Amino acid sequence: MKLTELPVLIFDGACGTNLQLFHIVPDEWDDCEGCNEILNLTAPYHIAQLHSEMLDAGAMVLETNTFGATRIVLAEYGLQDKVREINIQAVDIARKAIAGREGRFVAGSVGPGTKLPSLGHIDVDSLKAATTEQIGALLDAGVDCLIIETCQDMLQTKTALIAAFEMLEAAGLELPVLASVTIEQQGTMLVGSDIAAVVATLEPFPLLSLGLNCATGPKDMVSHVHYLSQHWPGRISVIPNQGMPEVVDGKTHYPLSPDGFAEQMWRFVTQQGVSIVGGCCGTSPAHIAALTARLNGVTPAQREVIQ
Repeated sequence: MKLTELPVLIFDGACGTNLQLFHIVPDEWDDCEGCNEILNLTAPYHIAQLHSEMLDAGAMVLETNTFGATRIVLAEYGLQDKVREINIQAVDIARKAIAGREGRFVAGSVGPGTKLPSLGHIDVDSLKAATTEQIGALLDAGVDCLIIETCQDMLQTKTALIAAFEMLEAAGLELPVLASVTIEQQGTMLVGSDIAAVVATLEPFPLLSLGLNCATGPKDMVSHVHYLSQHWPGRISVIPNQGMPEVVDGKTHYPLSPDGFAEQMWRFVTQQGVSIVGGCCGTSPAHIAALTARLNGVTPAQREVIQ
Protein backbone atom coordinates (compact mmCIF):
# COMPACT_ATOMS: atom_id res chain seq x y z
CA MET A 1 0.00 0.00 0.00
CA LYS A 2 1.19 3.50 -0.80
CA LEU A 3 1.93 6.00 1.95
CA THR A 4 -0.83 8.28 0.66
CA GLU A 5 -3.44 5.51 0.87
CA LEU A 6 -3.10 4.85 4.60
CA PRO A 7 -5.90 6.49 6.63
CA VAL A 8 -3.58 7.21 9.57
CA LEU A 9 0.18 7.71 9.42
CA ILE A 10 2.23 7.44 12.59
CA PHE A 11 5.60 9.17 12.42
CA ASP A 12 8.46 8.39 14.79
CA GLY A 13 9.41 10.35 17.91
CA ALA A 14 12.19 12.73 18.80
CA CYS A 15 15.71 12.43 17.43
CA GLY A 16 17.87 14.87 19.40
CA THR A 17 16.45 14.36 22.87
CA ASN A 18 16.65 10.58 22.49
CA LEU A 19 20.22 10.69 21.23
CA GLN A 20 21.10 12.68 24.36
CA LEU A 21 20.24 9.55 26.35
CA PHE A 22 22.63 7.39 24.32
CA HIS A 23 26.21 6.81 25.42
CA ILE A 24 27.95 8.64 22.58
CA VAL A 25 31.67 8.94 23.28
CA PRO A 26 33.70 12.03 22.26
CA ASP A 27 35.49 10.25 19.39
CA GLU A 28 32.16 9.45 17.76
CA TRP A 29 31.39 13.16 17.46
CA ASP A 30 34.63 13.73 15.50
CA ASP A 31 35.06 17.20 17.08
CA CYS A 32 31.53 18.14 15.99
CA GLU A 33 29.59 17.56 19.20
CA GLY A 34 26.08 18.91 18.88
CA CYS A 35 25.86 18.11 15.18
CA ASN A 36 23.61 15.06 15.23
CA GLU A 37 23.96 14.69 11.47
CA ILE A 38 27.67 13.79 11.68
CA LEU A 39 26.65 10.61 13.50
CA ASN A 40 25.32 9.30 10.18
CA LEU A 41 28.97 8.96 9.17
CA THR A 42 30.86 8.46 12.43
CA ALA A 43 28.44 6.36 14.48
CA PRO A 44 25.60 5.12 12.25
CA TYR A 45 24.78 2.33 14.70
CA HIS A 46 23.34 4.88 17.13
CA ILE A 47 20.97 6.23 14.49
CA ALA A 48 20.09 2.69 13.39
CA GLN A 49 19.30 1.75 17.00
CA LEU A 50 17.00 4.74 17.44
CA HIS A 51 15.21 3.96 14.17
CA SER A 52 14.76 0.32 15.20
CA GLU A 53 13.34 1.29 18.58
CA MET A 54 10.82 3.60 16.93
CA LEU A 55 9.82 0.93 14.42
CA ASP A 56 9.40 -1.62 17.20
CA ALA A 57 7.14 0.91 18.95
CA GLY A 58 4.90 1.05 15.89
CA ALA A 59 6.18 4.01 13.88
CA MET A 60 5.16 3.75 10.24
CA VAL A 61 7.34 6.61 8.98
CA LEU A 62 10.97 7.24 9.93
CA GLU A 63 12.36 10.73 9.52
CA THR A 64 15.95 10.78 8.34
CA ASN A 65 18.60 12.24 10.63
CA THR A 66 19.00 15.22 8.30
CA PHE A 67 17.18 18.02 10.12
CA GLY A 68 20.24 20.28 9.87
CA ALA A 69 21.94 18.68 6.88
CA THR A 70 22.22 21.71 4.60
CA ARG A 71 25.54 23.38 3.92
CA ILE A 72 24.32 26.45 5.84
CA VAL A 73 24.11 24.52 9.11
CA LEU A 74 26.91 22.07 8.43
CA ALA A 75 29.30 24.95 7.70
CA GLU A 76 29.10 25.84 11.39
CA TYR A 77 31.01 22.60 11.99
CA GLY A 78 33.26 22.75 8.93
CA LEU A 79 31.19 20.02 7.25
CA GLN A 80 29.77 22.00 4.31
CA ASP A 81 31.42 19.69 1.78
CA LYS A 82 29.73 16.60 3.25
CA VAL A 83 26.12 17.56 2.49
CA ARG A 84 25.53 14.87 -0.09
CA GLU A 85 27.37 12.16 1.83
CA ILE A 86 25.52 12.84 5.09
CA ASN A 87 22.07 12.94 3.49
CA ILE A 88 22.56 9.82 1.41
CA GLN A 89 23.95 7.89 4.36
CA ALA A 90 21.02 8.99 6.53
CA VAL A 91 18.52 7.58 4.04
CA ASP A 92 20.51 4.36 3.79
CA ILE A 93 20.48 3.91 7.58
CA ALA A 94 16.71 4.40 7.73
CA ARG A 95 16.10 2.12 4.77
CA LYS A 96 18.18 -0.69 6.31
CA ALA A 97 16.33 -0.29 9.62
CA ILE A 98 13.04 -0.81 7.78
CA ALA A 99 14.25 -3.84 5.80
CA GLY A 100 11.73 -6.67 6.02
CA ARG A 101 8.99 -4.57 7.64
CA GLU A 102 5.87 -4.04 5.55
CA GLY A 103 4.14 -0.67 5.37
CA ARG A 104 7.07 1.38 6.66
CA PHE A 105 8.40 4.48 4.91
CA VAL A 106 11.31 6.94 4.93
CA ALA A 107 10.65 10.69 5.10
CA GLY A 108 13.46 13.02 4.12
CA SER A 109 13.65 15.62 6.90
CA VAL A 110 14.40 19.21 5.88
CA GLY A 111 14.65 21.60 8.83
CA PRO A 112 14.52 25.40 8.86
CA GLY A 113 18.26 25.87 9.25
CA THR A 114 19.80 28.49 11.49
CA LYS A 115 19.40 31.55 9.23
CA LEU A 116 15.98 33.02 8.43
CA PRO A 117 15.50 35.25 5.37
CA SER A 118 12.77 37.42 6.90
CA LEU A 119 15.18 38.40 9.67
CA GLY A 120 17.93 39.25 7.19
CA HIS A 121 20.16 36.33 8.19
CA ILE A 122 20.42 35.03 4.63
CA ASP A 123 19.23 35.94 1.14
CA VAL A 124 16.56 33.85 -0.54
CA ASP A 125 18.81 32.69 -3.41
CA SER A 126 21.42 31.30 -1.03
CA LEU A 127 18.77 29.59 1.06
CA LYS A 128 17.16 28.06 -1.99
CA ALA A 129 20.50 26.80 -3.34
CA ALA A 130 21.34 25.12 -0.04
CA THR A 131 17.90 23.55 0.27
CA THR A 132 17.98 22.37 -3.34
CA GLU A 133 21.33 20.67 -2.73
CA GLN A 134 20.00 18.79 0.30
CA ILE A 135 16.74 17.77 -1.34
CA GLY A 136 18.61 16.56 -4.42
CA ALA A 137 20.66 14.20 -2.26
CA LEU A 138 17.57 12.94 -0.39
CA LEU A 139 15.77 12.24 -3.66
CA ASP A 140 18.77 10.49 -5.17
CA ALA A 141 18.97 8.31 -2.06
CA GLY A 142 15.36 7.21 -2.51
CA VAL A 143 13.14 8.74 0.18
CA ASP A 144 9.42 7.98 0.07
CA CYS A 145 8.38 11.55 0.90
CA LEU A 146 9.77 14.89 2.01
CA ILE A 147 8.83 16.75 5.17
CA ILE A 148 9.65 20.45 5.34
CA GLU A 149 9.43 20.78 9.10
CA THR A 150 9.70 23.09 12.09
CA CYS A 151 9.13 26.04 9.77
CA GLN A 152 9.55 29.35 11.60
CA ASP A 153 9.39 31.88 8.75
CA MET A 154 6.90 31.86 5.87
CA LEU A 155 9.54 33.12 3.43
CA GLN A 156 11.82 30.27 4.50
CA THR A 157 8.93 27.83 4.15
CA LYS A 158 7.94 28.98 0.67
CA THR A 159 11.57 28.92 -0.47
CA ALA A 160 11.99 25.33 0.73
CA LEU A 161 8.74 24.21 -0.88
CA ILE A 162 9.58 25.85 -4.19
CA ALA A 163 12.95 24.09 -4.12
CA ALA A 164 11.27 20.77 -3.32
CA PHE A 165 8.69 20.91 -6.10
CA GLU A 166 11.20 22.16 -8.65
CA MET A 167 13.53 19.27 -7.80
CA LEU A 168 10.71 16.74 -8.02
CA GLU A 169 9.67 18.09 -11.42
CA ALA A 170 13.24 18.03 -12.68
CA ALA A 171 13.67 14.43 -11.51
CA GLY A 172 10.31 13.35 -12.94
CA LEU A 173 9.17 12.17 -9.52
CA GLU A 174 5.79 12.39 -7.81
CA LEU A 175 6.51 12.08 -4.12
CA PRO A 176 4.35 13.40 -1.29
CA VAL A 177 5.54 16.63 0.33
CA LEU A 178 4.47 17.51 3.86
CA ALA A 179 4.83 20.94 5.45
CA SER A 180 4.90 21.44 9.20
CA VAL A 181 5.11 24.83 10.87
CA THR A 182 6.09 25.76 14.41
CA ILE A 183 3.65 27.98 16.30
CA GLU A 184 5.11 29.39 19.51
CA GLN A 185 3.15 29.58 22.74
CA GLN A 186 2.18 33.19 22.02
CA GLY A 187 0.20 31.99 19.00
CA THR A 188 2.39 32.85 16.01
CA MET A 189 5.44 31.59 14.19
CA LEU A 190 8.79 33.04 15.24
CA VAL A 191 8.51 35.89 12.72
CA GLY A 192 4.86 36.65 13.53
CA SER A 193 2.61 34.73 11.09
CA ASP A 194 -0.50 33.12 12.57
CA ILE A 195 -2.12 29.89 11.40
CA ALA A 196 -4.56 31.75 9.12
CA ALA A 197 -1.64 33.38 7.28
CA VAL A 198 0.05 29.98 7.01
CA VAL A 199 -3.02 28.44 5.38
CA ALA A 200 -3.47 31.34 2.97
CA THR A 201 0.20 31.31 1.97
CA LEU A 202 0.58 27.57 1.46
CA GLU A 203 -2.79 26.81 -0.13
CA PRO A 204 -1.37 26.99 -3.69
CA PHE A 205 1.18 24.23 -3.04
CA PRO A 206 0.14 20.60 -3.82
CA LEU A 207 0.95 19.36 -0.31
CA LEU A 208 0.02 15.98 1.09
CA SER A 209 -0.46 17.66 4.46
CA LEU A 210 -0.04 20.81 6.47
CA GLY A 211 0.41 20.72 10.20
CA LEU A 212 2.26 21.65 13.35
CA ASN A 213 5.32 20.37 15.12
CA CYS A 214 7.68 21.30 17.94
CA ALA A 215 7.56 24.44 20.18
CA THR A 216 4.72 23.24 22.40
CA GLY A 217 2.89 20.17 23.56
CA PRO A 218 -0.47 19.10 22.11
CA LYS A 219 -2.52 21.19 24.56
CA ASP A 220 -1.20 24.49 23.15
CA MET A 221 -1.91 23.32 19.59
CA VAL A 222 -5.66 22.81 20.05
CA SER A 223 -6.89 26.12 18.62
CA HIS A 224 -4.49 25.98 15.67
CA VAL A 225 -5.48 22.41 14.83
CA HIS A 226 -9.13 23.43 15.06
CA TYR A 227 -8.50 26.19 12.51
CA LEU A 228 -6.74 23.76 10.17
CA SER A 229 -9.60 21.31 10.56
CA GLN A 230 -12.02 23.96 9.31
CA HIS A 231 -9.89 25.69 6.69
CA TRP A 232 -7.22 23.35 5.28
CA PRO A 233 -8.53 21.08 2.50
CA GLY A 234 -5.76 18.48 2.66
CA ARG A 235 -4.53 16.16 5.37
CA ILE A 236 -3.43 17.57 8.72
CA SER A 237 -0.35 16.53 10.69
CA VAL A 238 0.27 17.07 14.40
CA ILE A 239 3.72 16.23 15.78
CA PRO A 240 4.07 17.98 19.15
CA ASN A 241 6.64 17.97 21.90
CA GLN A 242 6.13 15.83 24.99
CA GLY A 243 4.34 18.78 26.57
CA MET A 244 5.79 22.22 27.25
CA PRO A 245 9.41 21.89 28.39
CA GLU A 246 10.15 22.73 32.01
CA VAL A 247 13.43 23.16 33.87
CA VAL A 248 13.73 20.68 36.74
CA ASP A 249 16.95 20.55 38.76
CA GLY A 250 18.70 22.50 36.04
CA LYS A 251 17.69 20.09 33.28
CA THR A 252 15.05 20.29 30.58
CA HIS A 253 12.06 18.11 31.44
CA TYR A 254 9.05 17.22 29.29
CA PRO A 255 6.02 16.39 31.45
CA LEU A 256 3.58 14.29 29.39
CA SER A 257 3.47 10.57 30.09
CA PRO A 258 3.13 8.19 27.14
CA ASP A 259 -0.54 7.57 27.93
CA GLY A 260 -1.25 11.28 28.46
CA PHE A 261 0.41 12.12 25.16
CA ALA A 262 -1.48 9.39 23.33
CA GLU A 263 -4.83 10.49 24.76
CA GLN A 264 -4.43 14.07 23.58
CA MET A 265 -3.36 12.90 20.13
CA TRP A 266 -6.34 10.54 19.95
CA ARG A 267 -8.62 13.54 20.44
CA PHE A 268 -7.02 15.32 17.48
CA VAL A 269 -7.68 12.31 15.26
CA THR A 270 -11.22 11.52 16.44
CA GLN A 271 -12.46 15.08 16.90
CA GLN A 272 -10.51 17.21 14.39
CA GLY A 273 -9.82 14.73 11.60
CA VAL A 274 -6.04 14.75 11.98
CA SER A 275 -4.56 11.81 10.07
CA ILE A 276 -0.78 12.20 10.44
CA VAL A 277 0.67 12.07 13.95
CA GLY A 278 4.00 11.57 15.68
CA GLY A 279 6.25 13.07 18.31
CA CYS A 280 8.80 15.86 18.49
CA CYS A 281 11.12 16.91 21.34
CA GLY A 282 11.05 14.61 24.34
CA THR A 283 8.91 11.88 22.82
CA SER A 284 10.41 8.44 23.35
CA PRO A 285 9.69 5.04 21.81
CA ALA A 286 7.32 4.54 24.75
CA HIS A 287 5.28 7.56 23.61
CA ILE A 288 5.08 6.20 20.07
CA ALA A 289 4.07 2.77 21.41
CA ALA A 290 1.27 4.32 23.46
CA LEU A 291 0.17 6.40 20.48
CA THR A 292 0.13 3.34 18.22
CA ALA A 293 -1.93 1.37 20.72
CA ARG A 294 -4.40 4.21 21.28
CA LEU A 295 -4.99 4.67 17.55
CA ASN A 296 -5.40 1.01 16.74
CA GLY A 297 -8.49 0.68 14.56
CA VAL A 298 -9.30 4.40 14.83
CA THR A 299 -10.62 6.30 11.81
CA PRO A 300 -10.07 10.08 11.59
CA ALA A 301 -13.17 12.20 12.01
CA GLN A 302 -14.83 13.54 8.88
CA ARG A 303 -14.24 17.25 8.34
CA GLU A 304 -16.30 20.00 6.73
CA VAL A 305 -13.88 22.56 5.33
CA ILE A 306 -15.12 26.14 5.14
CA GLN A 307 -14.46 27.48 1.66
